[in-house]
Amino acid sequence: MGTVPTGVRGLDVLMDGGFPKGATVIVEGAPGTGKTTLGMQFLHQGAVRDGEAGIYITFEEFPDQLYRDMLVFGWDLRKLEAEGLLRVISMTPDIFLEQMTEPGGLIEKLIVDVGCKRMVIDSISLFRYGTASQEEHRRTLYRLRNILRKFDLTSVLIKEQGTMNEESGFEAYISDGFIQLQLKQQMDKYRVRTLEILKMRGRRIREGEHIYRLTDHGIRLIPARSMVEDMALINGREKVPTGVEVLDGLLEGGFSQGTVMLLDTNSKANYKYLVASVLANRLRAGDKVVALLSSFHTPQDFDKMLALQGLSMSRMAGEGRLFFIEHYKRSYPDGCEAAVIDVKGLTGSQKYREFVRESLGPRAEDSPGNWFIYYDLNTVLSERGKEYVMKFFAEETAEIKAKGMTMMVMCNFSEIGPECSAYLERTCNGVIRTWVDGSYQYMQVMKSPNGIISEPYVVETTAQAPFMRLT
Repeated sequence: MGTVPTGVRGLDVLMDGGFPKGATVIVEGAPGTGKTTLGMQFLHQGAVRDGEAGIYITFEEFPDQLYRDMLVFGWDLRKLEAEGLLRVISMTPDIFLEQMTEPGGLIEKLIVDVGCKRMVIDSISLFRYGTASQEEHRRTLYRLRNILRKFDLTSVLIKEQGTMNEESGFEAYISDGFIQLQLKQQMDKYRVRTLEILKMRGRRIREGEHIYRLTDHGIRLIPARSMVEDMALINGREKVPTGVEVLDGLLEGGFSQGTVMLLDTNSKANYKYLVASVLANRLRAGDKVVALLSSFHTPQDFDKMLALQGLSMSRMAGEGRLFFIEHYKRSYPDGCEAAVIDVKGLTGSQKYREFVRESLGPRAEDSPGNWFIYYDLNTVLSERGKEYVMKFFAEETAEIKAKGMTMMVMCNFSEIGPECSAYLERTCNGVIRTWVDGSYQYMQVMKSPNGIISEPYVVETTAQAPFMRLT
């Protein structure tokens, strides 16, 4: 359909680009929420940045008042009018509707004269006072929407906030989009402005309430679940795809190389497909992989998971591209024996660490950045103790990151307690959580270098690799 940017920083992100071209969008809010500012910012964006002419229809304010108010944001509406990119028209609702429906009337002439692409009407709430019944009011709104569509205008219809009744439901039904602005009490100390997109035909939207501010340059929206980006971990870093399309999209391509990502999972959740997908992607890309498996995720299980991904565990191990740190006495498929670093008989933290380093160090010296490490932290906690993790985990991850290696750590926060889980969250560059609630498994990005905190996604099973999909 095409996209029309709104000019409101952050709002276009919520709609994956902006309003659908030709859409009629209702913006509802109480007095003081910034409805007029949003409408004028939409027109200013079109005129200044996109060269699209717009018309602002106001039923309550005189143009001079709007000219003065908008200068606060640095928007010179008179200048835009002189350039033929804007018209601010003040009239009564009944005259507007009369002229709007009349072929060749004033509104049609204005649309044609300026080559109008965008229109704002402030506010449609006043139409109620000129109609004799609810049915007539509905016909008025329906007719208005069709006229706006006839001229292929992308329009914002401003509406005063009322109770969510049958009439509001009808307005939301006939419009292409419905945005609600609210002014809410926050922590009993101050009020916060929030925006929520309740409907937007033809666009994928980011759901929930999002905070916005009235700044010196107009409205600025901060999408929910956003944090500060860690530019040092983004700029110039290659991406390590997970093979799960939606997850890679959220992480803007995958894990950043040289970072440590933590997977928090509960006892019911199936995380094996994600692990197999990540490791298979790294092996196919030519990386060398080190895997520290859990007590209940056996080598035979891992062999089957890689086979589903079209890879042979024995072949990868035989080529010196796949290694295992083994804490338990158990067998491995033929051809994997030389790839096993057996640590089950080692006692003492220092002896264990030195043995692992001596076993892997010489192999990693040639191409340290092309290594991927999968680390089941529950196994380390069980076999080496909580004190080991609290004392050495940060040191180990710092060394791994310094060498440009990438690491995925699996852990169950609910089993290790809040102190240890908080420590791990601080130490890792990102956290992905997966859990089962009722009849569904969910997955959510809780922390990431690019600042994204996602909404929870439902995990679905698929018939082809990676055998999971996030919806």
